Amino acid sequence: MNMNDYQNLAFITDDNIKVDDNRFFYYIMGLTGEAGEVSDKFKKLYRDFDGKMTKEYATSIAKELGDVLWYIAVLSQKIGFNLDDVAHMNIDKLMKRKDSNTISGEGDDRWWYKY
Repeated sequence: MNMNDYQNLAFITDDNIKVDDNRFFYYIMGLTGEAGEVSDKFKKLYRDFDGKMTKEYATSIAKELGDVLWYIAVLSQKIGFNLDDVAHMNIDKLMKRKDSNTISGEGDDRWWYKY
């Protein structure tokens, strides 16, 4: 499945499709909540399993990552972008940072951050 196909299917499953497109709060809170669940899975991996990853535990993390992806897909569509474009923009940004040796640091504009 390609990213845009996934996005279209995800959008169909949006029970809040009736939510006004300018009300992003629901989607932002869902995205951060699901990202927190991914983080919590890793916390529990170290707390309960001494950091030893099993295939079953990795699968449970992947399912949470899928929930994060769902919110990213729907939110991207609501602001007028398809996932393919979002992915390309991100890779282009990262490759420019890598080429200019500014992949480390913080902030969007890292022209000043060089070793």
